[in-house]
Amino acid sequence: MNSVMRHLGLSALAIAVLTSCAATSTETATPAATPTAYQVPLAQPPQVSQQLTLNQIMANPDWMGIFAKEAYWSDDSQSVFFARQPSASALRNYYQQGINNSRAVELAIDKLHAVDQQFGVLDSTKSNKAYLYQGNVFVKHLSSGKITQLTRQRSAISGLRYLNNGDIAYWQGDNVFQIHQDSGLVEQLLEIKMAKAPEGVKEPSSYLAKQQHRLIQYVAMQHEQAKAKEQFKNELQKSDPTLAASTWYLGDTEVVSELSVSPDGRYVFVALTDKNYTGSSEHDIMPNYLGSEGYIDPVPVRARVAEDTLLGQRFVVLDLNTHKQIDVTIEGLTGFDEDVLAKVKAQNAKAKGESYQSTKAPRKIQLMQDWGWTQSAIQWHESENKLAVMVEAIDNKDRWIATVDLSKGKFITEHRLHDDAWVNYDYNQFGWIPGTDTLYYLSEETGYSQLYLKASGEKPRALTQGKFVVSDITLSPDANYIYYKANQSHPGIYNVHRVNLTSGKNEQLTQWDGNLDYSLSPDGAKLLLNASRRTQPNELYIQPIGGELKQLTSYTSEAFKQYPWQAPEVIAVPSNHGAGQIYARVYLPQGYDKSRAEKYPAVIFNHGAGYLQNADYGFSGYFREFMFHNLLTQQGYVVMDMDYRGSKGYGRDWRTAIYRNMGHPEVEDLKDGVTWMGQHTNVDIKRVGTYGGSYGGFLTFMSLFTEPDLFQAGAALRPVADWAHYNAPYTSNILNTPDVDPIAYERSSPIEHAQGLTKPLLIMSGVMDDNVFFQDSVRLVQRLIELEKPMFKTAIYPVEPHGFRQPSSWLDEYRRIYKLFEQELK
Repeated sequence: MNSVMRHLGLSALAIAVLTSCAATSTETATPAATPTAYQVPLAQPPQVSQQLTLNQIMANPDWMGIFAKEAYWSDDSQSVFFARQPSASALRNYYQQGINNSRAVELAIDKLHAVDQQFGVLDSTKSNKAYLYQGNVFVKHLSSGKITQLTRQRSAISGLRYLNNGDIAYWQGDNVFQIHQDSGLVEQLLEIKMAKAPEGVKEPSSYLAKQQHRLIQYVAMQHEQAKAKEQFKNELQKSDPTLAASTWYLGDTEVVSELSVSPDGRYVFVALTDKNYTGSSEHDIMPNYLGSEGYIDPVPVRARVAEDTLLGQRFVVLDLNTHKQIDVTIEGLTGFDEDVLAKVKAQNAKAKGESYQSTKAPRKIQLMQDWGWTQSAIQWHESENKLAVMVEAIDNKDRWIATVDLSKGKFITEHRLHDDAWVNYDYNQFGWIPGTDTLYYLSEETGYSQLYLKASGEKPRALTQGKFVVSDITLSPDANYIYYKANQSHPGIYNVHRVNLTSGKNEQLTQWDGNLDYSLSPDGAKLLLNASRRTQPNELYIQPIGGELKQLTSYTSEAFKQYPWQAPEVIAVPSNHGAGQIYARVYLPQGYDKSRAEKYPAVIFNHGAGYLQNADYGFSGYFREFMFHNLLTQQGYVVMDMDYRGSKGYGRDWRTAIYRNMGHPEVEDLKDGVTWMGQHTNVDIKRVGTYGGSYGGFLTFMSLFTEPDLFQAGAALRPVADWAHYNAPYTSNILNTPDVDPIAYERSSPIEHAQGLTKPLLIMSGVMDDNVFFQDSVRLVQRLIELEKPMFKTAIYPVEPHGFRQPSSWLDEYRRIYKLFEQELK
């Protein structure tokens, strides 16, 4: 929800509403000020001289510390704002801390509207900042700090911009308004109605109608009066400057999904979507067995990829000066009509004993979808009526950056990124260099996300090159540099760099030895870092450009800092399957002896999401699992976390190695991990288990089903059992769609391989999981019953969604996992 709000221009402080009390394995949390009846008491933190217990590490994580979240700079670059939220509380507290101060000041709720906001827009002089707070428009004069509220209404405003003349345009629903700075007048520039245009007064056309008008004077008089009224209304609309612009009727078959206004307020670019598309399942619900009224509540669910029909978008340009609607054609997109799935369709047709003949046809496209980045796919030039958009094909094979001929309604391809597998949904930032006709953008065309410049009519110029990943680009306030994050020195170590746009010189600005995110200060002189190391959770740091690093916050608890956590070694496992090297974290048993006669048992953890990096030098988002792995080492286990193929941070080929073949390259990597542990850590390869959640649960299934001798036991948490039941945006990237590519789904879905199970399997699912449906586990369980497989057990969690919330659920889940490993691996 917050990423969507940020996309609409709302800051963390603007979202001063109730937020989830969830503390999933990828979140940290803080203690509530006042305990409530439903809170679970804090466990006693682990003591330095004592071994860990499951009750401690799966308890409410508040004892770990009160961590800063969603930090951002003040407008004057002299302080930082952030939020802190207890895991057992529905509310966040908000703070401001000066960069030279040792303590943060909590902000009063009635002052949040006046706090510097993270997202806003500057006028052309950069002296005023307009922003949204709780859906209303405010303006701050940056030199004096004076804040003026311009709207006060219940219906939230979703976007705004400064116009070239200093006025503010904002859009609300399907309407655009202009606030005149000289008078304060609010003028409606645009009203869109998704309906057919009224036909107006029509002349009689049939014989009977003409006869009626000819013979009945009253009917003819009414008709003439109606025509006169309509003519007067039209003339008044044209002549009277006090009236709002006339309504636009764009038809009754679509809805507005996004709109944006040009710098001078003349043009509005509109994306339209079929009104009947909802993205929700037409056939299913998720039953909440513990509804608040004592009944079973039917909860709507999203559509499955097997039933989802992504329709794409249609684009129009509205010229507010001429009241002309210009439909944008897609012919200007290079490859707009290519049959990019021809080989896939031919292979599937051949499997059915049929043939397939490739044909060309226009493809469905849409604006590049937001996967967490805060930038819009619609980018207007800073001061001119020049528009660049980023659009993607629904088939996931192409991403275009195109300029738009506003008068003719044509796309002009500036950059086409094609991928026979799928175009990455990450690394899609782009924009204009102010005062130029040059675009900057990220592209994976070399196999790694790199940074490019492209002037109009010229070939692109690479600003970065190498086998590393560039992300999170930021244009400096003076437009002389682009800042970026990269893992240039090691795939698991990230630092901030910048490149001079004139000379092309790159320089590394930070010397961190873990993972980090950054934010450039408004004055362009400092970096705000949210950084971590393997045993050190995220804290905030200030890094002046060319200066010394300074730690700003220290919210990790003393109990956590004092405990002797084992920092996992990040190693490269040689692949025996042609993959090169597989990076992994390795935890060694307490008192490890590489020459011990009795070999060690081992566990491999499979991270979730598929496209995620876990074997880096930062503090793992899986903080509970990190502590659990420390506990396992105290009990004599070797533990490994692998960034199997498909993981993030290693380039395009690593990401797409699983295309149409999920669960097979990854299991090969797990086999190599087991082999490596047997050769290098004195592990008994006949006593290795595996576990993981979500995608990690899927890999647990695939390991036990397709390589039954690899692991002696496995635990699958909230696992995907059938990809045809997962969502369309994620799954269609990797497996296309079931109607086009059933081969890929049957090859990649665990339920199709369940007959291979021979070792103990634990299946654990939340009944309220709206991501990987509980039905996935139910269907697989029935399949295993029918296959007469007695070696599996199940555990259900009636109140839990995909990311568990209740400490009691976490504890129960990991007690079962630990018991499984103790019974089967020792």
